[in-house]
Amino acid sequence: MNDTKRVPVLETDRLILRGHRSDDFDALSEMWADPRVVAHISGVPSSREQSWARLLRYTGHWLHLGFGYWAVTDRAEGTFLGEVGFADYRRDTDPDLAGTPEAGWVFAAHAHGKGYATEAVTAALRWADERLGHPATVAMFDPAHVASIHVARKVGFERDRMGRYGENEALFLYRPRRAR
Repeated sequence: MNDTKRVPVLETDRLILRGHRSDDFDALSEMWADPRVVAHISGVPSSREQSWARLLRYTGHWLHLGFGYWAVTDRAEGTFLGEVGFADYRRDTDPDLAGTPEAGWVFAAHAHGKGYATEAVTAALRWADERLGHPATVAMFDPAHVASIHVARKVGFERDRMGRYGENEALFLYRPRRAR
């Protein structure tokens, strides 16, 4: 089910960003189980149980915080390509991310290298600039995740800060809200 009152639908030339539906589960689960996809995220493929919990967590973000993740689909065929959005995971990080929406994105391996991430993240940030009152967003990366760091820089993330997530080194990039 897609609650369109809670999750706005965003459209780009090639993509539709919409709320997750239960019928996204198989594609979402397959994506998160792919070692190529998670190599620089957790390094560990997710089980179906973990993927189901992730899907429910996305829905909870929209319900409780007014922002969250969108399912990204191909506009022409409706194919599930990945996810993009904002979260407050209350992570154990230094620096502390409290009060700053954390931007994130992940795409299925078949969607890598086609510019979908840049297109989807740009649409999500445009929405955040217009709808969220936060002065900035932050994105956290494994410092070796060159492709996602490149996307982040293309869409305006800067102010590098090295820190940690749990016991692991992490790169934090910030993007100030842009007035419209």
